[in-house]
Amino acid sequence: MKIKLTLLICLLFVFGATKAQNWGGGIDDDKLSFGFTFQYVAAEYKILKKQNWRQPFIIADPSSATGYRQITDSLTAVSSPVSPGFGIGFVVNSQLNNNLDLRFTPTLVFSDRKMLYAYNKPLMNDASTNEKLKTTKATMIELPIGIKVKSDRLMNFRAYMLGGFKYSIDMASSKKNSNANVTDEMEKNLRNNRSYLSYEAGIGFDLYFEWFKMSPEFKLSYSLKDVVKHEGNAFDSPIEKAKLRHFTFSLFFQ
Repeated sequence: MKIKLTLLICLLFVFGATKAQNWGGGIDDDKLSFGFTFQYVAAEYKILKKQNWRQPFIIADPSSATGYRQITDSLTAVSSPVSPGFGIGFVVNSQLNNNLDLRFTPTLVFSDRKMLYAYNKPLMNDASTNEKLKTTKATMIELPIGIKVKSDRLMNFRAYMLGGFKYSIDMASSKKNSNANVTDEMEKNLRNNRSYLSYEAGIGFDLYFEWFKMSPEFKLSYSLKDVVKHEGNAFDSPIEKAKLRHFTFSLFFQ
């Protein structure tokens, strides 16, 4: 009787473990799977300033007695406040083996970038402040592709690391940030390049529910090159390079 009871308990345990392993809708059995993602994005510039970045900005002015006109006072600081945004996208996942995936996640991201300029004296066109905040609006199509290195599945949990590259295209930079009709030097925009390449790395967790898998993920991306378009205005002149850094928290559903 004891032997039969032991065998029954073992069978029930095996059945329960097998059922638990099938949680996630059997997604681990698919070589190619699809899903969608929601993202929170925090963007900022990593700034490399020119050696003479503090100097006042001056432009030629033939109508002036001196032949030039001073637009700003000397700078005391240039910084980049963190700017929040959000994204929605799709997931295409190819399972190479039990611990390695190739993942492609095309995403539409709405995220502004900000640059804050602090001057030694109040602004010449606004004596109430000595700071000027420039916001660059962006609507990005991002095309990340990466390798996902996964731990072995423990019941309904996996941890993973991710590394790869991302190609980004700004669909609205030319229209939203154009300086074509801006005559006031202090109202000109800090424009960004329309497209750029970034490298990225992150960590995440696969959580298996009965019919789907959810994956919270933390990721950092960094543009490979300068993203600022240098046009010789008061806001891009102090900057040697400005690379774009994104922190992204994502929820993937597959």
